[in-house]
Amino acid sequence: MAARAGLAYEIGMSIRLQTVTGPALLPLLPVLARLRIAVFREFPYLYEGDQAEEEQHLRAFAASPSAGLIVAWDGDAAVGCATCMRLTEASAGVIAPFRAAGIDPAEVFYFGESVLLPAYRGQGIGVGFFAAREAHARAVSSCDYTAFCAVIRAADHPMRPPGTVGLEGFWRKRGYTPYPDLVCSMHWTEIGGAVEVENRLSFWLKSVSGRTLP
Repeated sequence: MAARAGLAYEIGMSIRLQTVTGPALLPLLPVLARLRIAVFREFPYLYEGDQAEEEQHLRAFAASPSAGLIVAWDGDAAVGCATCMRLTEASAGVIAPFRAAGIDPAEVFYFGESVLLPAYRGQGIGVGFFAAREAHARAVSSCDYTAFCAVIRAADHPMRPPGTVGLEGFWRKRGYTPYPDLVCSMHWTEIGGAVEVENRLSFWLKSVSGRTLP
């Protein structure tokens, strides 16, 4: 069984969320990598993942002093994960649009991936991921804002499944505001592709200190 550490609380009858930090993150990186590959393969990310590359990327995350990993456990099985860290510890490409917009990166706590297997959606785990990451941000920083980004896909994208409902309403209920002009670029290989392509992602922000949004 994977090592665990940190704060835990229950969701429903069987799901337990655990906040993991520090060295206890390392044995969980392969689990997070597998979940990322499985979930991000779906629309809208369409990500063709590689386990070795994923683990290398995640080791950089685990090295961040403020890193927090929220794990959703069903018994001994990890069924979802969410990450967060200070924006100042994120990649240069994620930090850049904040600087360009005149927002001090030191005031922002960045929420990275949030991945959950399909069978566990709609049970309040996503709400728990946001609450746990915001609690971690308050515990390890004095950041005024939390932020995450989401990939931009056209309404008529050929791989959009029929009847797809976006998560914008869910994010607004969590108190987040869209910043469509605050955009970063990331590169990944999409399903069926042979090379990495550029994808644009826009940010959503929330004040966790009571300070007015920038």
